[in-house]
Amino acid sequence: MMVRMASGAWFHEEVDAGAPRRKTTDARWQALVSESRTMRAIDALGPRPTDEVRLPTAPESAARARRVAVSVMRLWGLEIQADIAELLVSELVGNVVRHTGVRTFGLNLDRRRGRVRVEVRDASRSLPCLIDAGADAESGRGLYLVDALADRWGVELLPRGKSVWFELDVNPEPLAVA
Repeated sequence: MMVRMASGAWFHEEVDAGAPRRKTTDARWQALVSESRTMRAIDALGPRPTDEVRLPTAPESAARARRVAVSVMRLWGLEIQADIAELLVSELVGNVVRHTGVRTFGLNLDRRRGRVRVEVRDASRSLPCLIDAGADAESGRGLYLVDALADRWGVELLPRGKSVWFELDVNPEPLAVA
């Protein structure tokens, strides 16, 4: 299923191909631009193709990116993973704000069978580094948290920048009981 956020972004979720779909027009989407209406827009207007939320590279954009990620995770019924996604999105957005020098960045969430992939895309081609920050260091732990909490993560170079992504398993295998 494709879900469009009120900000104009599209999110993808796999669903049964035979499921009924609601029709809508782009004009109706444009009328719902307020963040506070995001969930109502998704419920009212239904699925659309995937795209990303574009945000300015500013410290306050981290809060908006977190809200978008949590809203989408809850929409998908993934409340347990929403807290982890919120923290990791904040770390990736913080890296863009602190280290890239670009004007805007994109946030994209994609649900696939058994996992959710979250991407933060920017126009910088400088790659993030996983470092071992000291115990008293005030920064340098962002990717360490991503590495520790995400099931998978990585960086993809794009023709105009990069995508730093992480994946969370949403249907983990049951533990074997001995």
